[in-house]
Amino acid sequence: MWMQIGQFAVGVALLVAGAEWLVRGAARLARTLGVSSLLVGLTVVAFGTSAPELAVSIHAARQGTAGIAVGNVLGSNIANLLLVLGLSALLMPLAVSRQVIRQDMPVLIVATVLSVLFLRDGNITRLEGGVLFALAVLYTAFLVRQARRAGTVPCADEDDAPTPARGRGVLRDCALMLAGLIGLVWGADWLVQAAVEVARQLGVSEFVIGLTIVAVGTSLPEIATSLVAVRKGEGDLAVGNVVGSNLCNLLVVLGLAAVFARGAIPVPEAALHFDLWFMLVATLACLPLLAARHQLGRAQGALLLAWYALYVLWLVLVTRFGSVPPLAAQVILYALLPASLVWVLVDWLRYARRARLFQEKSE
Repeated sequence: MWMQIGQFAVGVALLVAGAEWLVRGAARLARTLGVSSLLVGLTVVAFGTSAPELAVSIHAARQGTAGIAVGNVLGSNIANLLLVLGLSALLMPLAVSRQVIRQDMPVLIVATVLSVLFLRDGNITRLEGGVLFALAVLYTAFLVRQARRAGTVPCADEDDAPTPARGRGVLRDCALMLAGLIGLVWGADWLVQAAVEVARQLGVSEFVIGLTIVAVGTSLPEIATSLVAVRKGEGDLAVGNVVGSNLCNLLVVLGLAAVFARGAIPVPEAALHFDLWFMLVATLACLPLLAARHQLGRAQGALLLAWYALYVLWLVLVTRFGSVPPLAAQVILYALLPASLVWVLVDWLRYARRARLFQEKSE
């Protein structure tokens, strides 16, 4: 047991270090080539911090451990929205830009609904995975075009002629990215092996391990990135990192896992009954939370953490008793969650009404 725990810890360390090297090398490469920092934040940082999920899910799909492949994506998205945003907002209230509310969050909601539609029949096929990945390519191209229209990304004919120093910088950045990819591959292999072995010894399903330990472990890059961004006063970057990472998880990670899997990836029954829908509700609930006041305050952060605690409690009860005791299920599903969702909607409507009245007085 202790050997597997040590192997798991080393795997997580390699994943985090690999993601750090990959993001650092990609960000330097972007600066060297003249790509805007906004585009780097929406693409390179989000895709880079989702690289652990990509490595774990593709490896798990190829090895036939589909529970981890699907559970890792669902668990990571839930952890990003509730745990990462909750911790970040508790540290400091997060300012949210208009673009995140009007563009990025709606796109994430559409991607989440589409993924739910693909998964709710009990499996995700190679064709459906290809559709998800194609949407990721289209959205990335849209972001590049949007940045270019804003004048932040130079066109090809505006690039300066290559210099020896620039060439050395490109080689250095590519070498750092390669080292990060190697760390990710090794870390994913060790982490999946250890997680499966621990699940078997403790009698816990691979799916639950993927939803909790593996998901939080591979979400560490998002946690670190967001907390550092908040500490530096870049709250919008923290929110953008979470939204972009969740988009990458659904469209790239889940999509490529389905493409590279040996046949359709089956969805565990537990996901069909609870986790899939919990991810959808959490994603939908985050939009009014972010839209109200264009800020995610400490109270909202505490609410997100409370939701994540309820989610983990649900998984613990399912693992311990085989199903959630009826009384606990009724309290969680018909009292705590609805009451908190009503509070979110009332808070958002109250703010929207005040904003409308203020606008009318200004006119």
